[in-house]
Amino acid sequence: MTSLVSIRNLTKTYQRGPEKIEVLHGIDLEIEAGDFVALMGPSGSGKTTLLNLIGGLDTPTSGEIEVAGERIDRMGAGQLSTWRSGNVGYVFQFYNLMPALTAQKNVELPLLLTKLGGAQRKRNAEIALTLVGLADRTRHKPMELSGGQQQRVAIARAIVSDPTLLICDEPTGDLDRQSAEEILGLLQTLNREHGKTIVMVTHDPKAAEHASHTLHLDKGTLVEAPAQAA
Repeated sequence: MTSLVSIRNLTKTYQRGPEKIEVLHGIDLEIEAGDFVALMGPSGSGKTTLLNLIGGLDTPTSGEIEVAGERIDRMGAGQLSTWRSGNVGYVFQFYNLMPALTAQKNVELPLLLTKLGGAQRKRNAEIALTLVGLADRTRHKPMELSGGQQQRVAIARAIVSDPTLLICDEPTGDLDRQSAEEILGLLQTLNREHGKTIVMVTHDPKAAEHASHTLHLDKGTLVEAPAQAA
């Protein structure tokens, strides 16, 4: 298989007053097309920072990030925005749905950045909602849905533009165990049957078991296994 994501000597530093905080230190990483990677590590280890860099939501201090053959570390803000809309779907812990919009209209939102007409946007949103098992909830607003159903709407929104890469930040962190298992099963289906490459940050070892393999971050460095408590 070929690498979808190639990262070389990646660093990320934040300025906090007079102090520089280096969150990621010289990360090297390859993620193959069609992989499902769980990214684990203690709070403050740099998981979300790395996820945001892979998804083009942030830019590195130094190093290279290549996704699907494109050097996104060289892109300006406008280029990155265009690239994200065509290549990446995002799923967050707190669904980030628009409360006044129906499920269908929420899912359509990313398509407003495309040249698709209204009828095609509606059709694509209905297909995505059917794929996540919510064909009968297209006209429901978020408050009329359970947490698990809201996250399914968020996943439908993430996949409606048929992205190559799904970026998931604690996608089950706000759900009960049964709903979490359903969402993780859905992500597995998107990975195995629809070829989506998934990178998922999680604190939950049971969630990580659904991935093809797990990477561990500790103090901004990739390690072979989680650090053992003394």
